[in-house]
Amino acid sequence: MRVKCVLCDTIQSIEDQSTMAKKLRNRPIHTFMCQPCQERITDKTNQRKATGLFMLYRSPQQENDW
Repeated sequence: MRVKCVLCDTIQSIEDQSTMAKKLRNRPIHTFMCQPCQERITDKTNQRKATGLFMLYRSPQQENDW
């Protein structure tokens, strides 16, 4: 299966039976990001976290009594 990175527009091929290929086929909202782009984003996010100014806004988890 041929896929295109959403950030750098490089075209790569992945195996048809891989889990990523199945996610991309069955759920169109999932997007593909190549490994160099993913590593770059991870590094920059970790640098932002290290500054102390990075805040991750998540909704509070509510316990379900069921």
